[in-house]
Amino acid sequence: QAQFVESGGGLVQAGGSLRLSCAASGSIFSINAMGWYRQAPGKQRELVAIMPTGGSTKYADSVKGRFTISRDNAKNTVYLQMNSLKPEDTAVYYCNAEGATTSLSWFSSWGQGTQVAVSS
Repeated sequence: QAQFVESGGGLVQAGGSLRLSCAASGSIFSINAMGWYRQAPGKQRELVAIMPTGGSTKYADSVKGRFTISRDNAKNTVYLQMNSLKPEDTAVYYCNAEGATTSLSWFSSWGQGTQVAVSS
């Protein structure tokens, strides 16, 4: 299984920027996709952005043009650059990775979450 270290959350004013990072480690053989999800109070967890290995990046409509996902495959790390933040972006952000372990079993694992709060 994979373990994650997330960082980069915090409190920012509307219009500001934050950069989240998530480093995966453990018995990872390969990663098929890494992405970011978020969950606001009282709401379901939703996809923010996902970056498949060798595939097309997908963003939620609400963040297109403001957020950018990127990966460092050598470090099994995914980033989320968030610009022009809005109060409605306030949520706990979770990274996710799915792929194969060194014993060739499938995994889909979540980070512990990092809080992003945007004040108006």
